[in-house]
Amino acid sequence: MESGSELSKTVATFILQKILLDETGLNYICQTYERFSHVAMILGKMVIALAKEQSARLLKHVIRCYLRLSDNPRAREALRQCLPDQLKDQTFAGCLKDDKSTKHWLQQLLANLETTSVPDPRIALPPLAAQ
Repeated sequence: MESGSELSKTVATFILQKILLDETGLNYICQTYERFSHVAMILGKMVIALAKEQSARLLKHVIRCYLRLSDNPRAREALRQCLPDQLKDQTFAGCLKDDKSTKHWLQQLLANLETTSVPDPRIALPPLAAQ
């Protein structure tokens, strides 16, 4: 994913995206810190490279990978610390100006990372008393 042509990077990132879209794949990647951190590190390097040489097609798949990772509570916590600044600032505004769906996915990712996890109130309820 880090080296090769834009097409090979896009295909590799698309494959990762498909793995992450499957619940089993997401759980596998997020099961250990080592797996998650390796994926996050590679995606981060790709974002830095994309900031220098932009590709809307590749950026779309990278954002989708991050968005899917943010569905996992532990990964979401980690992404709050390690999401590249280039995805938080206006680095890709020009690249995304005509791509409403990717812009929406990026906004959703940022919203997911802003939201603090709220515990399920049903968990704190005492057990029902038998009557």
